[in-house]
Amino acid sequence: MRPVSWSGARPAARPAAALCCWGLFLVVLLPLVVLRSSDARFGAALAVQCVVVVHSGIALARVLTDVRARLIAFGFWLFTYVWLGLAPLAMLATDAYPRGFLVDAPTAFTSTLLVETGLVAYSAGSALASWRSSRGSTVLAPLLARQLAPGRVLLLCGVALLIAAVLVPALGGLPAFFVSRQAHAAAAAQAEPSGSAGRALAAWALSVPAFWALLALVHVPRSAGGDRTLRGLRRSLLPLLIVVNVVVNNPVSQPRFWAGTVLLALVFGASWMRGPAAFRIGAAAVAAMVLVVFPYSDYFRYDKRQDVQVLSLAEQFTSNGDYDAFQQIQTGVDYVDGHGFTPSAALGPPLFFVPRPVWPEKPDDAGILLARHAGYTFENLSAPLWIEAYMWAGFPSVVVVFTLIGLVGRRIDELRHRLRHRPGTLAALLVPAFGFYQLVLLRGSLMAIVGPLALLVCIPLLITRRARRTVRPAAAPAPLGVPVLPSPRTASSRPTGGTGT
Repeated sequence: MRPVSWSGARPAARPAAALCCWGLFLVVLLPLVVLRSSDARFGAALAVQCVVVVHSGIALARVLTDVRARLIAFGFWLFTYVWLGLAPLAMLATDAYPRGFLVDAPTAFTSTLLVETGLVAYSAGSALASWRSSRGSTVLAPLLARQLAPGRVLLLCGVALLIAAVLVPALGGLPAFFVSRQAHAAAAAQAEPSGSAGRALAAWALSVPAFWALLALVHVPRSAGGDRTLRGLRRSLLPLLIVVNVVVNNPVSQPRFWAGTVLLALVFGASWMRGPAAFRIGAAAVAAMVLVVFPYSDYFRYDKRQDVQVLSLAEQFTSNGDYDAFQQIQTGVDYVDGHGFTPSAALGPPLFFVPRPVWPEKPDDAGILLARHAGYTFENLSAPLWIEAYMWAGFPSVVVVFTLIGLVGRRIDELRHRLRHRPGTLAALLVPAFGFYQLVLLRGSLMAIVGPLALLVCIPLLITRRARRTVRPAAAPAPLGVPVLPSPRTASSRPTGGTGT
């Protein structure tokens, strides 16, 4: 007899045929396409990398065929499969890398083992969270169940429009937001040679509130009896916020990861995308775009735009610097071999706001540190979470970090599923945004993205309020903020003639 879910309904079965098709495509066909144009040089590192591809491919196939919409898991496994699965497979097979720093075979083997260790730890944490999901969460449940407060949302809209009115002219006016990032950075450096950090902070202070104001205004719940004032303000503010977001969050002047987060959070936050069928279609479309469109989406990044040259997947992975994540992991392993572990560097991201004059020993950004170790002149490089955790304390810290990420991510996905029919919750807003911004977090470095991440998380907390506890007669107790529905255990143990149905 099939077990009954927490809500009393029979859980839907995972479509086995779809799982097999996705598994065949991700684990067999795409890796063969990557390896087809090269004479693979087999070795220990490539053997472990094949395990990474199989692991991440099967996990991604399971997410794409799941009976629940799991946005956090989708973001994690999509990044892992493309940036740390297929891309390193092409690099190790051809011994070609997008950047100049190369390592020896033992370092390459350690790097692949490091990636797989993180994946195993993530899977273990996710399995543990799934096993303990029925016990609830005393922290995440009431947090994700918070409801949008219409007054705070309208206040945020006004603040976002005011910030735009002040900062858009200060940052160069409307034309500055539709030029390439290269031209924008050059103009900023010429105007204020020492003010790049301040301009970056101003840009985030402009784009993040504008994004949240638009997303919250779309999701703010309507009152049962109707609210003409709120409806009128929504109609007048919505076009203004759309225009502001087109200006400040467009893919021409903004990084592709952030512009993609804004667009995908709006799409996947819609009520019709919360069901499993729509999610599977949308997730498959996103995966296809990441594989096919992403390599060519930096067309507007530079002033001198060359003709688009269509390359094979293997050529893209081994020549495009956007796929340097695995090579940066190799660089980090080589750095640790020469300099040892630096546990104090773990304090840098949570204490990012402390000025360096106050904290002279403040750790350097990991991406910059690795760029200097490799001898690059360009220091704005990634440092994937795997290598940052490894640089703190080796493999043990990698296991701890990714076990926690897997556990918390699975809990968040489960709670969002339970709250999917409640409009205006924090889960409906924050989970899609964080699910796709997660690609930036995983790619790193932490010091470079923790400030925007804090802003991304704090704003929705400020515009939501504690949800009222929903209590139904004869219902089993549930964590605060989660709808209380009868469970099979309480239903079967209820005495005959009681109040239960």
